[in-house]
Amino acid sequence: MSNSSTNSGEQPAPWYENWTEGPDSPWRHRPDPDFEREYSTLTYERDGRIARITFNRPDKGNAITPHTPRDLAHAVERADLDPRVHVIVVSGRGKGFCGGYDLDMFAEQGFAGADGPDEVTGTVLDPVVNAVNHNPQGTWDPMIDFAMMSRFTKGFASLMHANKPTVAKLHGFAIAGGTDIALHADQIICADDTKIGYPPTRVWGIPAAGMWAHRLGDQRAKRLLFTGDCISGKQAAEWGLAVESWPAEELDERTEALVERIARMPVNQLMMAKLALNSALNTQGVANSAMVSTVFDGISRHTREGYAFQTRAATAGFREAVRERDDPYGDHKRAQFER
Repeated sequence: MSNSSTNSGEQPAPWYENWTEGPDSPWRHRPDPDFEREYSTLTYERDGRIARITFNRPDKGNAITPHTPRDLAHAVERADLDPRVHVIVVSGRGKGFCGGYDLDMFAEQGFAGADGPDEVTGTVLDPVVNAVNHNPQGTWDPMIDFAMMSRFTKGFASLMHANKPTVAKLHGFAIAGGTDIALHADQIICADDTKIGYPPTRVWGIPAAGMWAHRLGDQRAKRLLFTGDCISGKQAAEWGLAVESWPAEELDERTEALVERIARMPVNQLMMAKLALNSALNTQGVANSAMVSTVFDGISRHTREGYAFQTRAATAGFREAVRERDDPYGDHKRAQFER
Protein backbone atom coordinates (compact mmCIF):
# COMPACT_ATOMS: atom_id res chain seq x y z
CA MET A 1 0.00 0.00 0.00
CA SER A 2 1.01 3.60 -0.45
CA ASN A 3 2.23 5.48 2.60
CA SER A 4 1.80 9.26 2.73
CA SER A 5 -0.84 9.32 0.02
CA THR A 6 -3.02 6.85 1.91
CA ASN A 7 -2.60 8.74 5.16
CA SER A 8 -3.64 12.01 3.55
CA GLY A 9 -6.60 10.51 1.78
CA GLU A 10 -5.02 11.09 -1.65
CA GLN A 11 -5.00 8.33 -4.24
CA PRO A 12 -1.66 6.81 -5.29
CA ALA A 13 -0.33 7.88 -8.67
CA PRO A 14 -1.51 5.83 -11.67
CA TRP A 15 1.06 3.26 -12.81
CA TYR A 16 1.80 5.18 -15.99
CA GLU A 17 2.89 8.35 -14.25
CA ASN A 18 6.44 9.59 -14.05
CA TRP A 19 8.65 9.23 -10.97
CA THR A 20 8.01 12.90 -10.22
CA GLU A 21 4.30 12.83 -11.01
CA GLY A 22 1.49 12.05 -8.59
CA PRO A 23 0.90 12.71 -4.89
CA ASP A 24 3.03 9.77 -3.68
CA SER A 25 6.14 10.61 -5.70
CA PRO A 26 9.44 10.39 -3.77
CA TRP A 27 10.25 13.76 -5.36
CA ARG A 28 7.14 15.43 -3.96
CA HIS A 29 7.97 18.87 -2.54
CA ARG A 30 11.52 18.64 -3.91
CA PRO A 31 12.86 21.34 -6.27
CA ASP A 32 13.48 20.59 -9.91
CA PRO A 33 17.12 19.75 -10.62
CA ASP A 34 19.28 22.65 -11.77
CA PHE A 35 21.74 21.55 -14.44
CA GLU A 36 22.05 24.78 -16.39
CA ARG A 37 25.21 24.83 -18.50
CA GLU A 38 26.31 26.21 -21.85
CA TYR A 39 28.01 23.76 -24.23
CA SER A 40 30.35 24.70 -27.07
CA THR A 41 29.39 21.79 -29.36
CA LEU A 42 25.74 21.02 -28.60
CA THR A 43 22.50 22.22 -27.06
CA TYR A 44 20.35 20.56 -24.41
CA GLU A 45 16.68 20.91 -23.65
CA ARG A 46 14.06 18.92 -21.79
CA ASP A 47 10.67 18.56 -23.42
CA GLY A 48 8.40 16.81 -20.93
CA ARG A 49 9.78 13.28 -20.58
CA ILE A 50 12.20 13.71 -23.47
CA ALA A 51 15.74 15.11 -23.24
CA ARG A 52 17.01 16.49 -26.56
CA ILE A 53 20.75 16.73 -27.24
CA THR A 54 21.55 18.44 -30.55
CA PHE A 55 25.02 18.84 -32.04
CA ASN A 56 25.39 22.50 -32.86
CA ARG A 57 28.29 23.14 -35.24
CA PRO A 58 26.27 23.10 -38.47
CA ASP A 59 28.81 25.19 -40.40
CA LYS A 60 31.40 22.46 -39.69
CA GLY A 61 29.12 19.49 -40.32
CA ASN A 62 28.93 19.07 -36.52
CA ALA A 63 32.50 17.80 -36.68
CA ILE A 64 34.02 16.45 -33.47
CA THR A 65 36.36 18.63 -31.39
CA PRO A 66 38.03 17.90 -28.03
CA HIS A 67 34.96 19.47 -26.39
CA THR A 68 32.47 17.06 -28.02
CA PRO A 69 32.87 13.91 -25.88
CA ARG A 70 32.96 15.95 -22.68
CA ASP A 71 29.88 17.95 -23.65
CA LEU A 72 28.02 14.80 -24.68
CA ALA A 73 28.90 12.88 -21.52
CA HIS A 74 27.78 15.80 -19.34
CA ALA A 75 24.50 16.22 -21.22
CA VAL A 76 23.73 12.49 -21.07
CA GLU A 77 24.46 12.38 -17.34
CA ARG A 78 22.27 15.45 -16.90
CA ALA A 79 19.36 13.62 -18.54
CA ASP A 80 20.12 10.37 -16.73
CA LEU A 81 19.98 12.09 -13.34
CA ASP A 82 16.83 14.07 -14.10
CA PRO A 83 13.91 11.96 -12.78
CA ARG A 84 11.54 13.71 -15.19
CA VAL A 85 13.37 12.31 -18.25
CA HIS A 86 12.44 8.92 -19.72
CA VAL A 87 14.30 8.93 -23.04
CA ILE A 88 17.25 10.81 -24.55
CA VAL A 89 17.30 11.83 -28.24
CA VAL A 90 20.55 12.82 -29.97
CA SER A 91 20.50 14.58 -33.34
CA GLY A 92 22.44 17.11 -35.39
CA ARG A 93 21.59 20.63 -36.49
CA GLY A 94 22.10 21.60 -40.13
CA LYS A 95 22.80 19.34 -43.10
CA GLY A 96 23.71 16.21 -41.20
CA PHE A 97 24.14 14.36 -37.91
CA CYS A 98 27.94 14.39 -37.61
CA GLY A 99 30.71 14.35 -40.21
CA GLY A 100 33.33 12.82 -37.90
CA TYR A 101 36.47 14.40 -36.49
CA ASP A 102 37.31 17.94 -37.49
CA LEU A 103 40.29 17.30 -39.74
CA ASP A 104 40.84 21.05 -40.00
CA MET A 105 42.23 20.51 -36.52
CA PHE A 106 43.42 16.93 -36.38
CA ALA A 107 44.96 16.25 -39.80
CA GLU A 108 45.55 19.50 -41.64
CA GLN A 109 47.10 21.20 -38.60
CA GLY A 110 48.61 18.08 -37.08
CA PHE A 111 46.46 18.20 -33.91
CA ALA A 112 47.96 21.56 -32.92
CA GLY A 113 44.83 23.34 -34.20
CA ALA A 114 42.64 21.47 -31.74
CA ASP A 115 41.34 24.01 -29.24
CA GLY A 116 40.73 21.84 -26.19
CA PRO A 117 39.20 22.91 -22.88
CA ASP A 118 41.55 24.94 -20.69
CA GLU A 119 41.78 22.21 -18.08
CA VAL A 120 43.38 19.73 -20.51
CA THR A 121 46.52 21.85 -20.94
CA GLY A 122 49.51 19.90 -19.68
CA THR A 123 47.65 16.54 -19.75
CA VAL A 124 47.59 13.70 -22.28
CA LEU A 125 44.68 15.58 -23.89
CA ASP A 126 46.81 18.67 -24.55
CA PRO A 127 46.62 19.29 -28.33
CA VAL A 128 50.24 20.43 -28.46
CA VAL A 129 51.35 17.20 -26.78
CA ASN A 130 49.40 15.21 -29.36
CA ALA A 131 50.80 17.29 -32.22
CA VAL A 132 54.31 16.36 -31.08
CA ASN A 133 53.26 12.72 -30.69
CA HIS A 134 51.96 12.72 -34.30
CA ASN A 135 55.11 14.17 -35.83
CA PRO A 136 56.26 11.72 -38.56
CA GLN A 137 59.86 12.67 -37.80
CA GLY A 138 59.46 12.02 -34.08
CA THR A 139 58.85 9.03 -31.82
CA TRP A 140 55.27 7.87 -31.34
CA ASP A 141 54.17 6.91 -27.83
CA PRO A 142 51.11 4.67 -28.34
CA MET A 143 49.87 5.12 -24.76
CA ILE A 144 49.68 8.91 -25.10
CA ASP A 145 47.63 8.24 -28.21
CA PHE A 146 45.46 5.67 -26.41
CA ALA A 147 44.91 7.92 -23.39
CA MET A 148 43.75 10.69 -25.72
CA MET A 149 41.50 8.66 -28.04
CA SER A 150 39.98 6.51 -25.30
CA ARG A 151 38.55 9.69 -23.73
CA PHE A 152 36.63 10.37 -26.94
CA THR A 153 35.28 6.82 -26.97
CA LYS A 154 34.28 6.96 -23.29
CA GLY A 155 32.37 10.18 -23.90
CA PHE A 156 30.49 8.70 -26.87
CA ALA A 157 29.83 5.46 -24.96
CA SER A 158 27.84 7.45 -22.39
CA LEU A 159 24.89 6.88 -24.73
CA MET A 160 25.15 3.12 -24.21
CA HIS A 161 26.03 3.24 -20.52
CA ALA A 162 23.27 5.68 -19.55
CA ASN A 163 20.57 3.97 -17.51
CA LYS A 164 17.84 5.42 -19.72
CA PRO A 165 17.14 4.67 -23.40
CA THR A 166 18.99 6.71 -26.01
CA VAL A 167 17.85 7.30 -29.59
CA ALA A 168 20.05 8.68 -32.37
CA LYS A 169 18.21 10.49 -35.16
CA LEU A 170 20.38 10.52 -38.29
CA HIS A 171 19.95 12.67 -41.36
CA GLY A 172 22.25 13.82 -44.13
CA PHE A 173 25.41 12.05 -43.02
CA ALA A 174 26.80 10.07 -40.10
CA ILE A 175 30.35 9.48 -41.24
CA ALA A 176 33.60 8.29 -39.67
CA GLY A 177 33.71 9.51 -36.04
CA GLY A 178 30.02 10.37 -36.34
CA THR A 179 29.31 6.64 -36.41
CA ASP A 180 31.38 6.20 -33.24
CA ILE A 181 28.68 8.31 -31.59
CA ALA A 182 25.58 6.93 -33.32
CA LEU A 183 26.43 3.25 -32.89
CA HIS A 184 26.46 3.67 -29.11
CA ALA A 185 22.77 4.67 -29.07
CA ASP A 186 20.18 2.07 -28.12
CA GLN A 187 18.08 2.89 -31.18
CA ILE A 188 19.02 4.47 -34.52
CA ILE A 189 16.31 6.00 -36.69
CA CYS A 190 17.37 7.65 -39.92
CA ALA A 191 16.36 9.22 -43.19
CA ASP A 192 16.41 6.92 -46.21
CA ASP A 193 19.13 8.98 -47.88
CA THR A 194 21.45 9.29 -44.86
CA LYS A 195 25.04 8.43 -45.71
CA ILE A 196 26.53 6.09 -43.08
CA GLY A 197 30.01 4.61 -43.07
CA TYR A 198 33.68 4.80 -42.08
CA PRO A 199 35.78 5.74 -45.16
CA PRO A 200 38.93 6.42 -43.04
CA THR A 201 39.50 2.65 -42.87
CA ARG A 202 41.06 3.18 -46.31
CA VAL A 203 43.89 5.00 -44.53
CA TRP A 204 44.40 6.88 -41.22
CA GLY A 205 41.63 5.30 -39.18
CA ILE A 206 40.03 2.31 -37.50
CA PRO A 207 36.66 2.88 -35.73
CA ALA A 208 37.86 3.41 -32.16
CA ALA A 209 34.43 2.64 -30.71
CA GLY A 210 34.64 -0.95 -31.97
CA MET A 211 30.84 -1.22 -32.31
CA TRP A 212 30.40 -2.29 -35.94
CA ALA A 213 30.44 -6.06 -35.44
CA HIS A 214 28.20 -5.77 -32.39
CA ARG A 215 25.61 -3.80 -34.36
CA LEU A 216 25.86 -5.47 -37.79
CA GLY A 217 27.43 -8.87 -37.25
CA ASP A 218 30.79 -10.07 -38.53
CA GLN A 219 30.34 -10.26 -42.30
CA ARG A 220 28.44 -7.04 -42.87
CA ALA A 221 30.78 -5.10 -40.60
CA LYS A 222 33.75 -6.44 -42.54
CA ARG A 223 32.02 -5.63 -45.83
CA LEU A 224 32.04 -1.96 -44.87
CA LEU A 225 35.38 -1.73 -43.07
CA PHE A 226 37.30 -3.74 -45.70
CA THR A 227 36.30 -1.17 -48.33
CA GLY A 228 35.47 2.06 -46.51
CA ASP A 229 32.17 2.05 -48.40
CA CYS A 230 29.06 3.78 -47.08
CA ILE A 231 25.46 2.62 -47.03
CA SER A 232 22.22 4.59 -47.13
CA GLY A 233 19.86 4.94 -44.22
CA LYS A 234 17.43 2.68 -46.02
CA GLN A 235 20.05 -0.05 -46.35
CA ALA A 236 21.07 0.48 -42.73
CA ALA A 237 17.52 -0.38 -41.69
CA GLU A 238 17.49 -3.40 -44.00
CA TRP A 239 20.75 -4.62 -42.48
CA GLY A 240 19.58 -4.05 -38.91
CA LEU A 241 21.94 -1.16 -38.14
CA ALA A 242 18.97 1.20 -37.83
CA VAL A 243 15.65 0.25 -36.29
CA GLU A 244 13.70 2.45 -38.74
CA SER A 245 14.31 4.46 -41.91
CA TRP A 246 11.94 6.96 -43.50
CA PRO A 247 11.87 9.54 -46.29
CA ALA A 248 13.76 12.61 -45.11
CA GLU A 249 10.64 14.76 -44.97
CA GLU A 250 9.00 12.26 -42.57
CA LEU A 251 11.97 11.71 -40.27
CA ASP A 252 11.05 14.28 -37.62
CA GLU A 253 7.46 13.06 -37.38
CA ARG A 254 8.44 9.40 -37.24
CA THR A 255 11.13 10.04 -34.65
CA GLU A 256 8.68 11.88 -32.43
CA ALA A 257 6.24 8.98 -32.72
CA LEU A 258 8.94 6.54 -31.60
CA VAL A 259 10.28 8.54 -28.67
CA GLU A 260 6.77 9.41 -27.47
CA ARG A 261 5.91 5.71 -27.35
CA ILE A 262 9.09 5.02 -25.37
CA ALA A 263 8.39 7.97 -23.05
CA ARG A 264 4.98 6.54 -22.10
CA MET A 265 6.71 3.65 -20.33
CA PRO A 266 7.48 3.95 -16.62
CA VAL A 267 11.09 5.08 -16.32
CA ASN A 268 12.01 2.20 -14.01
CA GLN A 269 10.73 -0.33 -16.56
CA LEU A 270 12.80 1.33 -19.26
CA MET A 271 15.90 1.20 -17.10
CA MET A 272 15.45 -2.48 -16.24
CA ALA A 273 14.84 -3.44 -19.86
CA LYS A 274 17.93 -1.54 -21.04
CA LEU A 275 20.21 -2.89 -18.33
CA ALA A 276 19.02 -6.45 -18.94
CA LEU A 277 19.60 -6.21 -22.68
CA ASN A 278 22.94 -4.44 -22.27
CA SER A 279 24.14 -7.47 -20.34
CA ALA A 280 24.19 -9.32 -23.67
CA LEU A 281 26.38 -6.60 -25.24
CA ASN A 282 28.68 -6.71 -22.24
CA THR A 283 28.98 -10.48 -22.60
CA GLN A 284 29.90 -9.98 -26.25
CA GLY A 285 32.87 -7.94 -25.07
CA VAL A 286 32.10 -4.37 -26.13
CA ALA A 287 34.65 -3.00 -23.66
CA ASN A 288 37.39 -5.22 -25.09
CA SER A 289 36.37 -4.30 -28.64
CA ALA A 290 36.71 -0.60 -27.79
CA MET A 291 40.14 -1.08 -26.22
CA VAL A 292 41.54 -3.10 -29.13
CA SER A 293 39.99 -0.83 -31.76
CA THR A 294 41.32 2.31 -30.06
CA VAL A 295 44.85 0.85 -30.06
CA PHE A 296 44.61 -0.05 -33.74
CA ASP A 297 43.18 3.36 -34.58
CA GLY A 298 46.35 4.87 -33.17
CA ILE A 299 48.53 2.44 -35.09
CA SER A 300 46.68 3.24 -38.33
CA ARG A 301 47.71 6.89 -38.01
CA HIS A 302 51.39 5.92 -37.62
CA THR A 303 51.92 3.56 -40.53
CA ARG A 304 53.87 4.57 -43.61
CA GLU A 305 50.58 5.18 -45.41
CA GLY A 306 49.13 7.01 -42.41
CA TYR A 307 52.06 9.39 -42.21
CA ALA A 308 51.84 9.99 -45.95
CA PHE A 309 48.14 10.88 -45.65
CA GLN A 310 48.79 13.20 -42.71
CA THR A 311 51.64 14.91 -44.53
CA ARG A 312 49.50 15.32 -47.65
CA ALA A 313 46.63 16.78 -45.59
CA ALA A 314 49.03 19.23 -43.94
CA THR A 315 50.49 20.40 -47.26
CA ALA A 316 47.56 20.21 -49.70
CA GLY A 317 44.63 20.37 -47.28
CA PHE A 318 42.54 17.49 -45.98
CA ARG A 319 39.89 17.84 -48.71
CA GLU A 320 42.49 17.20 -51.39
CA ALA A 321 43.98 14.34 -49.38
CA VAL A 322 40.51 12.78 -48.99
CA ARG A 323 39.82 13.26 -52.71
CA GLU A 324 43.01 11.44 -53.60
CA ARG A 325 42.23 8.69 -51.12
CA ASP A 326 38.71 8.14 -52.43
CA ASP A 327 39.34 8.60 -56.17
CA PRO A 328 40.02 4.88 -56.76
CA TYR A 329 36.65 4.04 -55.16
CA GLY A 330 34.71 6.54 -57.24
CA ASP A 331 32.98 8.14 -54.28
CA HIS A 332 35.08 11.18 -53.41
CA LYS A 333 32.34 13.55 -54.58
CA ARG A 334 30.10 12.11 -51.87
CA ALA A 335 32.80 12.45 -49.20
CA GLN A 336 32.74 16.24 -48.92
CA PHE A 337 31.27 16.10 -45.39
CA GLU A 338 33.57 13.36 -44.11
CA ARG A 339 36.10 14.47 -41.54
